[in-house]
Amino acid sequence: MVEPVVRPFSASIPRLVIPLGDPAGVGSEVILKALAHPDIANWADITLVGHRGVINGVYEHFRRQDASHCRLTFVDPRSLDILEEPATPEIEVNLGQGTAVTGAASFAYLSTAIAATLQGKFDGIVTGPIAKSAWWAAGHCYPGQTERLAAGAGVSECGMLFVASSPYTGWQLRMLLATTHIPLSQVPEQLSPTLLTTKLRLLRTTLQKDFGIEHPRIAIAGLNPHSGEQGQLGREEVDGLIPWLEKMRSQFPDLTLVGPIPPDTLWVTPAQAWYGHRGNDAKAGNVPTYDAYLALYHDQGLIPVKLMAFDRAVNTTLGLPFVRTSPDHGTAFDIAGQGIADPTSMIAAIELAARLVRQRQLTPPTS
Repeated sequence: MVEPVVRPFSASIPRLVIPLGDPAGVGSEVILKALAHPDIANWADITLVGHRGVINGVYEHFRRQDASHCRLTFVDPRSLDILEEPATPEIEVNLGQGTAVTGAASFAYLSTAIAATLQGKFDGIVTGPIAKSAWWAAGHCYPGQTERLAAGAGVSECGMLFVASSPYTGWQLRMLLATTHIPLSQVPEQLSPTLLTTKLRLLRTTLQKDFGIEHPRIAIAGLNPHSGEQGQLGREEVDGLIPWLEKMRSQFPDLTLVGPIPPDTLWVTPAQAWYGHRGNDAKAGNVPTYDAYLALYHDQGLIPVKLMAFDRAVNTTLGLPFVRTSPDHGTAFDIAGQGIADPTSMIAAIELAARLVRQRQLTPPTS
């Protein structure tokens, strides 16, 4: 592991690095579209990691289709800082066809970004989407980028926090997953007090340090229908979650912890706050919501998040020594090369990464 460089405190413009993700997916397309946003240059200094030939090829692909539209929609890659990937040779890419070759390339892009960030060259990473199947075909058997980031940074505790700001009311949704990429049948056995405490500690730290919320209010989901109905529909709440919550309230008096809330009602008020369905109350921020939501498994948290915020949710990794964000969508091989990929989530990921870096810059490291 490369030890991260600790730079002297300064409120400088954030330096972000973006590995392209799988070259056969929509990563390069949404990155080129996002970097054409007029405010990007005010948010951060950005460097890409990848093969220059890949990013040029994507741009030329769309320029050949409609040159005038391309100039308006995509940034010209000749104006970009690109850290060439030295570990793998230049590759030919068929858009929409992820392979072991594209998997090896996307893995190398991310590895280079991690190493450069740990060396102090960048403040944060915004990752392009990868295909796990292509990684596995290339011999890199990680469940996802989060686990590769944790391994590269040498950390054993990390978390996946999803953040999105409503375009209707301005309310910000934050949802942390207790468990991530595991089969549903393994969730109950994985939800140990140790795991839950780790996730809660990570969430508490990021809410206070990265979002400036001194006394966070956090909602915790139940596991079973009706949160177990006092043990009649499952005993995970009675035997595990409720005793654990009582202990956490004593251990973290600066937190307000509410739960376990039945999963079918947990997301009612977030949806009202997101869409403003309760009229002036929602628009004024008066719908009773929480600063963050702790979901116990992947689909319990991500189905509602994607229903509300599919095109603008951002995944940020907790527990790393640097900021990492990612758009909350995959490679979308089925539409790669068609020019219809939406860059909104990538733009949001860049903006959030810059905001998180700036927030950390406002809090100088203690001696």
